Amino acid sequence: MRTIAFHLNCLVKGGAERVVSNLANKFAQEGYKVYVATEWYDENEFVLDERVTRVHVGLRKEDENKSRITKFFLRIKYLRQFMKEYHPDLLIAFAQRANYRALTAQKGTDVPVVISIRTNPTGHYDAISDKIQIKWLFPKAAGCVFQTTGQKEFFRPYLQDNSTIIINPINPKFFDVPYPKEREKAVVHHARIVDFKNQPMLIRAFIKVHKKHPDWVLRIYGDDSHDGTLEILKSLISENNAEDYIFLMGDSETLEKEIVKGRVYAFTSDWEGLPNSLLEAMALGMPIVSTDCPCGGPRTVMEDGVSGLLIPIKDEDALVDGLNKLIEDPELCERLGREASKIRERANADAVFEQWKDYIELVLKRCGRN
Repeated sequence: MRTIAFHLNCLVKGGAERVVSNLANKFAQEGYKVYVATEWYDENEFVLDERVTRVHVGLRKEDENKSRITKFFLRIKYLRQFMKEYHPDLLIAFAQRANYRALTAQKGTDVPVVISIRTNPTGHYDAISDKIQIKWLFPKAAGCVFQTTGQKEFFRPYLQDNSTIIINPINPKFFDVPYPKEREKAVVHHARIVDFKNQPMLIRAFIKVHKKHPDWVLRIYGDDSHDGTLEILKSLISENNAEDYIFLMGDSETLEKEIVKGRVYAFTSDWEGLPNSLLEAMALGMPIVSTDCPCGGPRTVMEDGVSGLLIPIKDEDALVDGLNKLIEDPELCERLGREASKIRERANADAVFEQWKDYIELVLKRCGRN
């Protein structure tokens, strides 16, 4: 029986955590022995299959008052102890600090480590300390899973020949959602309300769109990140007397049913890894205007003019033009939405799992774990 382990901070609901929980559950269902080694437990976490064993590898109660440096080395020590005790055939790390910890803890074990890049490397992997660790640690990785080509190019030459690109699986509830009989004249958007999603640009752009199309509305779904962005959005709406046509809807448990009520979808991030909200809108067959944000997430899954419209980041005028184009051309909307929905073939849970499984088996074979 193959034994694999995943390592990340916790399983609180988020993009990387959802991917890990889905993969861990699926591998367990396929007969693998699966461990999930986390730094801590949190509230509102994803649920693991009963066949998956979760192991705490983070700091212990007696470590609370120790120095920062001591805590750093203890985290490495505890993860190394896990690797030696449970001895998985492969350890797969998710996200920046987990990647560094896993590759450092690998020393003194014979457990190969695959790392995974889950965000835009620019701004997250380009500090001096990162550059030192990348040069020292990343060549030790048995492999790496990227989400986009932009991520892969950033880490040249340290992670290339032994790496692969696998996009995120889409939550199946976004597949085959019936469209309402009458779709509203609405532009929709769903994402966490946070600065880098640049929802303020969407509101400013739609105010201009509304002047040309006064019978259209904008609905923004998403929960507050408490970074001040929500207050900016409320101020923009108030200052422009837009309360009657721009609505902050908050979060929803039935987003798949709410999004398809609109006719056009807008995605405005300044940067991303591979955005789940964009994949979900594509799976729903929405005609989309999206920023072509680094590190290439939208461009990885969407072809400009074929399955959506790509515009430069922070380009408010281009967003206005794109929204107006879709509002005024129903035939274009139909074609773009139909092509966008084909993402289901690449990003359903089974297809993504098979890509991970094939890659893991390839890495194990290269490492002599036949």
